Amino acid sequence: MDIIRTQNLIKDYSLGKVKVRALSGIDMRIEKGEFVAIMGPSGSGKSTLMHIIGCLDRPSEGEYYLDEMLVSQMPKSALATVRNRKIGFVFQSFNLLPHLNILKNVELPLMYGGMGKAKRLKQAREILDSVGLADRLRHKPTELSGGQRQRVAIARAIVNNPSILLADEPTGNLDSQAGGDILEIFNRLHSEGNTVIMVTHDALVADRADRIIRIMDGRIVDGNTP
Repeated sequence: MDIIRTQNLIKDYSLGKVKVRALSGIDMRIEKGEFVAIMGPSGSGKSTLMHIIGCLDRPSEGEYYLDEMLVSQMPKSALATVRNRKIGFVFQSFNLLPHLNILKNVELPLMYGGMGKAKRLKQAREILDSVGLADRLRHKPTELSGGQRQRVAIARAIVNNPSILLADEPTGNLDSQAGGDILEIFNRLHSEGNTVIMVTHDALVADRADRIIRIMDGRIVDGNTP
């Protein structure tokens, strides 16, 4: 069953009086439980596509179906709920709050979702333990290595048990050892039934996926069929 389906997605940006087309008619299907890598050179449109899939941006034209729901017809409140509960995000730059310890960082999505304090503390601790950081709960992000910070970012992304995990260059700022450890976590999450979609320009990273979708100049050029 398709968890993600797009039809003729087009995304235009205006730079002053100049219109730039980032996506040029993307037709794509991703099945529930797949591990997909989206590959392409810088400026190919892969991050723009990721932002639309993650409901962080809307296409200029075309249709995006998430679990058979047409995203463009969803009100803002419903989109916010989808982003909080259905989709987990992992970014290259971690996007952690430096003034909060890692337990508080991981708690945030649960807080936004209205979960009580005792329950969210327990859930955040369990998730951090699952990524090997049970002994770092009171540390702030600046006191951790890059690989540890990315583990925190993954813990925050999965604490709500989302069905889709989106990762944008998740190993881009890490050395090969830390990057390999992070990819092992993604493999485990995939084996547990999660749909994992990872944007990367690194062929070794993409090889971890079941399928590679290659994008060039805003168009899919290979790997479109599940």
